Amino acid sequence: MNQLTRQDLWSLEQYSERRQSFRAEVMMHKKNRQITLGTHARFCFEDQLTMRYQIQEMLRIERIFEAGAIQEELDTYNPLVPDGRNLKATFMLEYDDIDQRKVMLQKLRGVEKQLWLEVEDMPRITPVADEDLERENDEKTSSVHFLRFEFSIEQIAALKQGAKLSLGIDTPLIEPNAMVVLDPIRSALINDFDPAD
Repeated sequence: MNQLTRQDLWSLEQYSERRQSFRAEVMMHKKNRQITLGTHARFCFEDQLTMRYQIQEMLRIERIFEAGAIQEELDTYNPLVPDGRNLKATFMLEYDDIDQRKVMLQKLRGVEKQLWLEVEDMPRITPVADEDLERENDEKTSSVHFLRFEFSIEQIAALKQGAKLSLGIDTPLIEPNAMVVLDPIRSALINDFDPAD
């Protein structure tokens, strides 16, 4: 999947005119790209459209229109666009209660190393997490992690031929901690892979 360039973006004025309909399109698109485990763990699988929306919103909020600053936003968010051999996700631990969040982020330290995807009867895929910066310290994990799941050609081919896709977290602190990914989400994620594979 191609990285986003300045040519893919609208000016602030153009975006202001199109924002409402574009936002509705993206929210509908995201529904088929989100998976929740239990009530507190959510995976949002990113793609070119979700990142384009994120960049347009940042440009709007920050009132960015200079070429160099626009390129900085592209450089920040392009790493979350899948490249045809992987899936990329934002993983969030969501606790509304501040005290509960503090306790659970301490207990879930290292959770990004416990996440996995699995293509039926093949080795689990554990993600490369937080390539942009360290999001954990000696006391707690972050509530947000950025993940890259790398797939082999064989795993991609198996998925395209109907193999089961599962997702999980190896911790008893989140229940249920595993699930089979069903359509329409499964199909949306498979579309992230290179059609030639």
